[in-house]
Amino acid sequence: MSTESSTETTSFKPSLGLVDATMLVAGSMIGSGIFIVSADITRNTGSVGWLMFVWVITGFMTLTAALSYGELSAMFPKAGGQYVYLKEAYNPLVSFLYGWSFFTVIQTATIAAVAVAFAKFTAYLIPAISEDIVAIDMGFLQISPAQLLSIVVIVLLTYINTKGVNGGKVIQTTFTLTKLLSLLGLIVFGLIFMKPEVWAANWDSATMWDLHKLNIDGSIETYTTIAALGAIAASMVGSIFSSDSWNNVTFIAGEIKNPQRNIGLSLALGTIIVTVIYLLTNIMYTGVLSLQDIAASDKDRVGVTASQVIFGGAGTIIIAVMIMISTFGCNNGLIMSGARVYYSMAKDGLFFKKVGELNKNSVPEFGLWIQCIIASLWALSGKYGNLLDMISFVVVVFYMLTIVGIFILRKKRPDAPRPYKAFGYPILPVIYIIMGLAFCVLLIIYKPEYTWPGLIIALLGIPVYYIIAKKEIAE
Repeated sequence: MSTESSTETTSFKPSLGLVDATMLVAGSMIGSGIFIVSADITRNTGSVGWLMFVWVITGFMTLTAALSYGELSAMFPKAGGQYVYLKEAYNPLVSFLYGWSFFTVIQTATIAAVAVAFAKFTAYLIPAISEDIVAIDMGFLQISPAQLLSIVVIVLLTYINTKGVNGGKVIQTTFTLTKLLSLLGLIVFGLIFMKPEVWAANWDSATMWDLHKLNIDGSIETYTTIAALGAIAASMVGSIFSSDSWNNVTFIAGEIKNPQRNIGLSLALGTIIVTVIYLLTNIMYTGVLSLQDIAASDKDRVGVTASQVIFGGAGTIIIAVMIMISTFGCNNGLIMSGARVYYSMAKDGLFFKKVGELNKNSVPEFGLWIQCIIASLWALSGKYGNLLDMISFVVVVFYMLTIVGIFILRKKRPDAPRPYKAFGYPILPVIYIIMGLAFCVLLIIYKPEYTWPGLIIALLGIPVYYIIAKKEIAE
């Protein structure tokens, strides 16, 4: 049978139920960020009230966006998710710019970062895998054992996902349930063994809303009112990254049973679960660690510092295993869902044609392997961390554009079937757009290093789009 004929007869198989979809949402969100970024947030805000406020506002934005996406997912329950929504609301150029940014950095660099985090914490158990050791010295590039292990993880999960959605589903559900239970266990033990004097000092009503910069050495710097807003925006870069990828479930809509119902519901359930877990984790941190201890955690690994206080010498091993489970499951979800966006782009003639074909297991194998290659290159580069900070700006821009798309589609297609309508429309979507605009404007003004590189990467997709479009017309 020819490839063409097999492509015609092969289609996505609805294999994922509500629980699987919810585990994909939660599992894709929870990686290593919750164990790390609170250190930077604490340095920027200097108080427990503002630390919690950053996580609350991020959770609110995430949940609002997820509830809004429910309407779009019910209208367009097919592979590609956000890419499809942008195409339907705007035009192919806007959706391509999203797909371009998604492929070049957003998804592939995230996969790399999560895989390297897995390897870094594996080094706590196997020191030979340390990121500080040079395994291969190429002169212009030094490669550590941690980077090599991260590539092995990316390749392994990619291979598993080429064998069909069921293998990835089992890994996703198992690992997500395990890490949720592990995080709950850490929270419970932390609250049981919290230090009353630490809790009282952190939550002192006289200082808990005192916004200032807290340096690692314990010194304090005050902010002007405007600079304080910039500090909050900079803090949210980490919390937004830690809460991102919730929309990955929309990419695999073609493989979800009853997608009109289950995608929107899984978005709501998954984001609520993770938001609550994140808030409780930070409350636990403030019960066992002083703000100075959080801010000065070695390599920002707040989870390790807290676990050592709770469990003593075994704390490092416990948290390392937790993060290994967390990042492995997170990367499985990212890898599984990402290739479906490239599949949709290929179907529109905007990506390699072969990416738009499914293998005998009904998955876009070629897209999975291309994603694997780019993610592995990011893992070797060692530059993914900076790029992820920079791309947070672009991620929020595309979220805002997608939510604005709800208003556009209600006007363009008022009679289109909407099995589910955005919760709180139009108030909540408008609030999200206002908050997203404030976040982006403040980053442009006060943290341009977080904005321009990501924006440039996205805009580079414009000439690429027209080159591809011109080629399609010529053919």
